[in-house]
Order: sequence, then structure tokens, then C-alpha cells
Amino acid sequence: MNPRPAGPWANGGRTGTVFLVAAALACAAVPRARAEGEPGVIVAPPDTRFLYEGRLDTRPVDGPVLIWESSGVSIDFEGRSLALDFDHAEGENFFDVHVDDQVWVAAVAKGGRTRVAVPLGLSPGRHHLSLRKRSEASAGSAQFRGVELAPGARAWRPAALAYALAMEFYGDSITAGACDEDGATDQWETRRTHNAELSYAVLVAGAFGAQQRNISISGIGIATGWIDPVAGQTWDRLYPRPDSPAADLTRWTPDVVLVNLGDNDADYPKAHGKGFPEGFTGRYCDLIRALRRAYPRAQIVMMLGGMTSGAESIPLKEAWGKAVASMESEDPMMHHFSFRHYTSNHPRVADHRALADELIEWLGRQEFMKPARNHAG
Repeated sequence: MNPRPAGPWANGGRTGTVFLVAAALACAAVPRARAEGEPGVIVAPPDTRFLYEGRLDTRPVDGPVLIWESSGVSIDFEGRSLALDFDHAEGENFFDVHVDDQVWVAAVAKGGRTRVAVPLGLSPGRHHLSLRKRSEASAGSAQFRGVELAPGARAWRPAALAYALAMEFYGDSITAGACDEDGATDQWETRRTHNAELSYAVLVAGAFGAQQRNISISGIGIATGWIDPVAGQTWDRLYPRPDSPAADLTRWTPDVVLVNLGDNDADYPKAHGKGFPEGFTGRYCDLIRALRRAYPRAQIVMMLGGMTSGAESIPLKEAWGKAVASMESEDPMMHHFSFRHYTSNHPRVADHRALADELIEWLGRQEFMKPARNHAG
């Protein structure tokens, strides 16, 4: 993305148990009605009635860039019409558009300013919009430039959600929800059927009333993988590449960090007739220690599995087991978990439900999840 002037955004503060990412320009709080003959009421991104969630690029003055999967925007509005405004879209970007109890998938074309009309039947009354990025960060990103409402329509800040805790997931294509809405065969021609909103990460967070962030990249590994960067080079970046600016990790702090990486370290070398990477254990420990330095009070869960490549790889299990033993011996806030369910293709929606059920059951028995259990109960 071409650099643009920096913007005065706040990205991810915490108020009690409520986690919000809100724009901070009060001067733009009143929506502007366009001249006669032009479209309706425009609500621009700096308007404080928008709520933002996710690791966003908040530097542009004219709107944040939605990057990572499950990032979101919400606002309440009235009227029979709604359009979404985007700009500077790169790659493929698909969003779940939730308006009350209706859901529609929006595709944002690559390129400049784009207006996306939402073709849902809306009543004249008040509605709630929740826009969630379903395609992963490595597929593309898009700048959010606001919404267009019916002429004369009003907008409100949604009621703030009282989250029980914050959960951050680091992973590969499994956690990103890649191919989860595909048929019998994995396909990569379009990311429309790759829906992070139906991944086990979202399901698990929802079960505990948690706000979540999904920092997952298809093909990535610890020491090697199907793409060049490894997790140690991207986990703390604003964009999913090593040359990206660093994310400000002080703006939003997770209570629980869950790491599910290693499948590509087993799968990629096997597919190319090579052995398991010798440096896996050391690099895995380096990543976990880096997460600990960034989040000194977080519980960290080291996970493994979800696909055949990881579930059946003896070298991976041994290398991961050594890393887990090392981390748990030096830090009482480290934990480990292995999935029993796995698939040969990427997990589909039903598989993510099975994975989520396993992890929910295990987390429900952990003492560090007690605040969330009380909230959910």
C-alpha cells in the first residue's frame, strides 16, 4: 500500500472488561448530507459512532485499513438503504455484512474508491451493522472509507459489548479458516469460500464471551513453509510481511494467546523430499518467548494439529514436544493442547466445529479461564 498521511486514530483501548477500537475525531461526529441529487447521508470513518475491532492500520487520516481476518466495523443506523465505501484495495477482500439477522457477502474489487451497495431488504427503522473481514490478511487488505445511508437517515454508536476477556490466535491456514466453505477439493482460485468467521478461533472465542484477534497466514511455518516468511518474522507486524511496520502491541492486550503452528514445517519438506527442519524447536521457543515479552501477563497455549500433516508427523510431534517441555519448565503461565480431530484436506465448517468443541472443553477445565466461564454461565 502506498504511504499516506498519518491519521489520529486510537487502535484498541480497554475500558474495564470492554474492548473497543474507536476513531477519535469528535469534529466529524455529525454525518454530512450531500447536495440534492447526490447519494444520501455519509458517515465518515473518523466518526466516533463507529466501533472498530482488530489489528488495523490506523495511520491514514481518511480511514483505517482492514487487514487481518475477523477485523470488524460496527455502527447502528436507520433507513432502507446502506452502501459501504472502500479504497486502496489490494488483492482479494471479502466481508461478511451482518445487518440485524441478515448476512450478505461483500466482495471489494482491487483498486481505488469503490462503493458497495448492500442488497438487503431493510425496514425504515433502526438497524445494526457489523462488517467482518472473512478473507485472510495475506490475500488482501482494503481501506474502509465509511458508509452511505438513506437521505436524512441517522446513525448511532452501538451498545458496547462487555467482553469477558481477550483472546489472540496465531496460526496458519487451519486457524485462518482457509477452504472451510469449499466442496470436496481445496481451491485457491478465489478466497470467497475461505471464511475466517467460521473458523474454530471465532467459535472458541464466542463460547467464552471473548473478543478475539486472528493473526494467521496460510502456508506459514516456524522454520519453513509454503511461503518465504516464517512466523517469527510476521507475528508482530501490521501487515503479514516481514517488511511491514511493527504493530503497536500496547494498544490491545490479550489475556490468552493461542498458537497453532507446525503443520507446514512438516508438510512442505515432506512434499519436496526433504527432512524435517532441524531448527524447529529453537525457533518455536524463540517465538513463544517473544510473545511472552510482548504480553507478560497473558496465558499462552501452545497447540498442535487440525490436519494430517501435523497430526501424523512423528518428527513434528517430537520437536514440538521438546519446545513445549522447555517453555512450561520456565514459565507457569505456559500450557499445551493437541487436537484429536484432523483432516487430510483443510478443515471444513463441520471440522472447525469439531476442533472448537475439543478446545472449548479443554479450556473450560483450565483455572485461568474461570473469569470467562463465569461470564458465559
